[in-house]
Amino acid sequence: MSLNPRIAPRRQRVDSALLEQYRSISSSTIGHVLDSGYLRGLRPLFEGIHMVGNVVTAKLRTPDGSILRDALLCSEPGDVLVIECEGDAECACWGELRTLAAMIKGLAGVVVSGAVTDVAALREHRLPIFSRGISALTTRSLGQGGELNLPVRLGEVQVHPGDIAVGDDDGVFILTAPQAQELLPQLLAKEQADRLRRAAFLARLMAKEV
Repeated sequence: MSLNPRIAPRRQRVDSALLEQYRSISSSTIGHVLDSGYLRGLRPLFEGIHMVGNVVTAKLRTPDGSILRDALLCSEPGDVLVIECEGDAECACWGELRTLAAMIKGLAGVVVSGAVTDVAALREHRLPIFSRGISALTTRSLGQGGELNLPVRLGEVQVHPGDIAVGDDDGVFILTAPQAQELLPQLLAKEQADRLRRAAFLARLMAKEV
C-alpha cells in the first residue's frame, strides 16, 4: 500500500560564514568541550574525512527507501543528509547510485543510522559517509511514506533540520545553530592552543633525535 510521506521545507539556521569557520575545527576539539551531540556508534567509511554542513533530515523504515529521492531533490550544495533508519538494521539504504546523485547535488556528506552498501565504490568516490555498518541487503522504492525535514533521532541525539554536522575520522557531532555560534570562540581558541603545543612537542622531539 502506498503512503504519502511527511515532507517539510528545507531549513538553514546558520549562514555560510559560520559553517566556513567550522572547517578548521575537529570533532575531537568539540568533544573536549561538549558531552552532548556526539553520534555514538557511527563510523566513517574511509580515512581522511572532514565534513561540515547544514543538516537535512530524513526518516525511513526499511525495506522502503523511497523518501531518499525526495531528500536528494530538496538538498542544496553543502548540505549533510542525516538519515534515521527504522526496522532491519542490516538493510542498507545508501549505495553508489545515491552517492553519485548526492555528489551531483553537491552534498557535503551523508550520515546513516543504519547500513550502507557498494562500499568499494563509495570509498572510491570519497563523499564523506558515516554509518553503523555494511550490508549487501538493500532497501527498495516501495512508496511506503517516510519523513523529510522533520526531527529525527540517532541514538541519544535528536537532530533537527538546520543543525550543523561536523564529522571527521573520529566521528560526528551535531550542533544546534545557537550552540555552534556560542561555542565557536572557545573551539577556535582550543584549536590554536593545540597547534602551538603540538609545534612545541615536535620541536623537542626533533631536538632529542639530533
